[in-house]
Amino acid sequence: MSPRGIMIAAFAGTLLLAGCSGTSGTSSASHDSIDYALPANFTPNWILPIGTAAHLNTNNASISHTLWEPLVAYDGSTGRVAWNKAGSLATAADFAADGKSVDITLGDRHWSDGEPVTSRDVEFWFNLVKADKAQWAGYSPGKAPDNWTSFKTVDDRHFTIAFDRAYNSQWMLANQLTLVMPLPQHAWDRTAASARVSDADRTRAGARQVWTYLNDAAKNIAGYEKDPLWKTISGPYGVTSFSTAGKVVLTANKKYDGGERAAIPTVNLLPFTTADAEKNALRSGGVDYGYIEATDLDQKDQFTARGYTVKPWTGWAITYMPYNFNNPAMGAVFKQLYARQAVQRSIDQTSLAKVIFNGTAVPGYGPVPQGQASSFLSPEQKDNPYPFSTSAARELLTGHGWSERDGVMTCTSPGTGAGRCGAGVAQGTRFEMQVLSQSGSTVTDNMMSAIQSSLARTGIKFSIKTAPVNSVLAQTPQCTPEQAACKWQLSFFGTAGSWYFPAFPTGDTLFQSKGGSNFGTYSDPETDRLVAASTTTGSDQAVLDYSAALAKDLPVIWLPEPVYQISVIRNGLGGFAQDSLANFHPAQWKWTS
Repeated sequence: MSPRGIMIAAFAGTLLLAGCSGTSGTSSASHDSIDYALPANFTPNWILPIGTAAHLNTNNASISHTLWEPLVAYDGSTGRVAWNKAGSLATAADFAADGKSVDITLGDRHWSDGEPVTSRDVEFWFNLVKADKAQWAGYSPGKAPDNWTSFKTVDDRHFTIAFDRAYNSQWMLANQLTLVMPLPQHAWDRTAASARVSDADRTRAGARQVWTYLNDAAKNIAGYEKDPLWKTISGPYGVTSFSTAGKVVLTANKKYDGGERAAIPTVNLLPFTTADAEKNALRSGGVDYGYIEATDLDQKDQFTARGYTVKPWTGWAITYMPYNFNNPAMGAVFKQLYARQAVQRSIDQTSLAKVIFNGTAVPGYGPVPQGQASSFLSPEQKDNPYPFSTSAARELLTGHGWSERDGVMTCTSPGTGAGRCGAGVAQGTRFEMQVLSQSGSTVTDNMMSAIQSSLARTGIKFSIKTAPVNSVLAQTPQCTPEQAACKWQLSFFGTAGSWYFPAFPTGDTLFQSKGGSNFGTYSDPETDRLVAASTTTGSDQAVLDYSAALAKDLPVIWLPEPVYQISVIRNGLGGFAQDSLANFHPAQWKWTS
């Protein structure tokens, strides 16, 4: 999720009206507002611009970036993935010749209460994530803030960050400095609502207390619109209302002094329980910027006839199902490479992309996006090391001590060595696994049914349980075998792509040991080495090596990469590009006619 997300990469009871919440059935037709449809069952549920693992919802990031501009906005909002300085608080990042530090210059900017944005606000963010980095979804061991050895304030608008070694400056800019969210220290640096603002963040204990206070406040969704914490902003919009059902109303920040002043005074973000409900709202004119599913492309003329333009929104993303390698029942099976190979060879990605996604997805065979051309994609990943073949998948299992019993492959030769099931796989273990998949999408439901059918031909029983994506993420955390939360086996949250990358598609968050969004706790020393190399060298070879290695090692089940969505946009709404990193940017939307 981007994730955003990530992904990633973070997600509600619903007031229903024609299957959706927050819509009136007719769009305002006024150029003073816009009605934007959020993805089905993908309701916003977090406002604090420091994400946690349970809140890896791309919508959360887009909303928080609209309220609090990042230090560096490096995205696809201008039509290409690059530094969008108009939406950033920094105006310059000058890297030292040895690659071991960067000097940052802030623009002459102000918070909505009139106070200046200063280096102290950046230091405040730095102190919070450093003190509680394990709770921050953007954290990966060895990366920010671990690799930032010092933060030195030069003056109110200049500061220097020193690194523990030389780094690829483009990776540091696009993947690390983009994580920095300057926060209003003068308003937020307190340990409780009743406490006075202080420098509490400058001690580890104090920073943790501040973190707890802010996180507790962020859990109170019903209080967002009235809590004064969320009124001190730097971005082009503020929150007027934020319901627990998912409807969010943003209003232009009249005190905004940055480069992306809002052109439309009011933005209504509308939640929907299903994609069908959202399509009904489109047909009735209740949405200005919405979407249809791939299966609806044959109905495109219905929408163009109603004054809309239909336009795919492509993404820089991968799609996958994480294995839970620590699951008590199936973790030992998942740890066997031959077992993961058998599963992967049972997935007919070509047919899924062509039939289920109506040609709007491309097969994905590894950790680097394949929907857009890049210099990061290895030949090994591109050529698909595990082509679809259920007969080959069966041979992999029978050759490793499995026999079919009552239609399901069962371990009959436990132990290690040739022809054995492998370490930890007990006699009689049945190859049965369950996925917790996001609900609300016919396309996803159809894909899961197709996967279930092809796995059955291999002798693998695949059961499907569904829930809103917020629940999927909350119920499939990183865990250890003895924890009750470790009962999940497979997770799917990728109807619109599972993980949207920054510009550099490195796996530090996803697949590095202890990565913040490494849900299944995959761990491999060689992968860790390749990820580290991809961030420190100026060559693409390290990313190519990483691409090849994970295409073969299968840390997850690779699946087709869909477009983020097939957008349906009311004619006359323009002035923007659809960001391939899956963020939306309300300040760039304009009514042109």
